[in-house]
Amino acid sequence: MAPHRFGCLMTALLLTAFFSLPAAYADSLEAALVKAAPDANAKVIALAVRASQCSRAQGTSPVQRLAVIDYSLPSTVQRLWVFDLKQRKLLFHELVAHGRNSGENMASQFSNQNASYATSLGLYRTQSSYVGQNGYSLRMEGLEPGFNDNAFERAIVIHGAPYVSPALARANGRIGRSLGCPAVRPAIAHRLIDSMKDGQLLFSYYPDQRWLKSSSYINCGNATVADSSRSNSSP
Repeated sequence: MAPHRFGCLMTALLLTAFFSLPAAYADSLEAALVKAAPDANAKVIALAVRASQCSRAQGTSPVQRLAVIDYSLPSTVQRLWVFDLKQRKLLFHELVAHGRNSGENMASQFSNQNASYATSLGLYRTQSSYVGQNGYSLRMEGLEPGFNDNAFERAIVIHGAPYVSPALARANGRIGRSLGCPAVRPAIAHRLIDSMKDGQLLFSYYPDQRWLKSSSYINCGNATVADSSRSNSSP
């Protein structure tokens, strides 16, 4: 083979390998997180990884932590996972509240509206921590227009709450509900917030058809995601 043709071939192979790295990385990351969280729905983890990769492609800075909430699960089970993406390990697996107007034990209604007191779906980027009326808390920016981009204005934050407890889940058949915030147990709130503050990602999932079909963070460069589950949400 002529030297110039060999050089062109090698260049093409290197470029192919380079552009295939993100997909391969996402696949391997997905597998590692699924292994680290065997109780999680693998499809939800896959969507969360895709969303984090899409956010990177859209200019978001690299993150070290990814939190995943599966609101298709009841509030009585641990439906929040926080992952260390660099170490590819699970940091937290916890109970998490949904908004009081999203449902009782099962969340089924979601909203981006002010004063809706409902949970919002989609991808969030965390901001700074602060001490407010709910103690040590973490501000978040909703990245998805029409689904969670009012989060900052609505003061949707991560905070600890005494109504998030296994004892209440056993006694009442559900944990307490928030005004839309993903509230967690007070005992772990400070450590969880410190692990997630300053530009990390949180993925809030429910099989809502409108969100799944329109989210730019789970459909970038791919066929539109759809789910056969019936669901409801308000803009």
